[in-house]
Amino acid sequence: MNTQHNVVDFGRREFRVEASRFAFAVRARSVWVSIALVAVIIVFGVTSMTIGAYDVSFGEVLRALFDPTTDPDTRQVVFEWRFPRVLFAILCGGALALSGGIFQSLTRNPLGSPDIIGFGVGAQFGVTLMMVALGLNTYMYKAAGALVGGLITALLVYVLAMKRTVSSFRLIIVGIGVSAGLGSLTSWILISVSVEKAMMAATWGAGSLASLGFDQLLPAAGVFVLVALAALPLNRTLPVLEMGDDAATALGVHTGRTRFTAMVLGVALVALVTAAAGPISFIALAAPQISQRLLRTNTPMGTVPLMLTGSALVVVSDTVAQFMMVPVGVVTVSVGGLYLAWLLATQYARRA
Repeated sequence: MNTQHNVVDFGRREFRVEASRFAFAVRARSVWVSIALVAVIIVFGVTSMTIGAYDVSFGEVLRALFDPTTDPDTRQVVFEWRFPRVLFAILCGGALALSGGIFQSLTRNPLGSPDIIGFGVGAQFGVTLMMVALGLNTYMYKAAGALVGGLITALLVYVLAMKRTVSSFRLIIVGIGVSAGLGSLTSWILISVSVEKAMMAATWGAGSLASLGFDQLLPAAGVFVLVALAALPLNRTLPVLEMGDDAATALGVHTGRTRFTAMVLGVALVALVTAAAGPISFIALAAPQISQRLLRTNTPMGTVPLMLTGSALVVVSDTVAQFMMVPVGVVTVSVGGLYLAWLLATQYARRA
């Protein structure tokens, strides 16, 4: 197998891998951006593991991770308690970023993320029903509630937005309305139950990675790998679909089937995160746009660099949240709100 990089005729540097059975090319910029994002994840991930009631230095964290003979108490704190939280941050960020890329590419609009068009709120509503109304608080039940709630919300939004064709602007407006309605229903449920159940749901609803261990991580990681592998073909078909249905059909893309598959996989990724950590808002909105600008591409859809961007955002946000002693959802909402305001202002300025 030979690996080489060269300059193609339009001046883009690529790394090419050639073997007897396969050959592929990777943009050099994607490689360097991915390496930089991995470095950010490692630095902030290790830093986050030094924070807590039990003081651990940067070097002690590294020794606890790689040296089984280190101090047992330190290794338990770092490896068994704090390391799963970092891994969960990486997983949640990657899942939300990929979901955001799918929906933004599907709607051809940077505002078309599950946070804005209501699918995340639908997943949150499903989990709230499971936890509060039915008293089912295990991960599998919450995952089922999040998936069903997100899919029903997606179907409702698409039906209400349908008028011969689905306009991205109409989809976003309808999604905002449905999201507001589901938010009101969630609030009504919480004020109708006992204080203990309402507090439990409210704590989960803040979006937190605390108290998550390997028991929750392993099944979540398994589901994430399966969904991410199923979403790989969308990296090729969704950018084609962005050119319009006629062009996509002419190039052999089944538009209806592609849209349905993308919607189901995008909602599944949101449900995966919502069930485990609660609603972590605005990562799905911001990560695809940041990744698109880092890679200098024309589509928010991507795979490895996109997911690494989301992972880096959540790891950095969770580190800040631990310093401030607040749930990570509070940090992402605060920063994401400012980002949304900037995005709306720039979108308006371009149209003016």
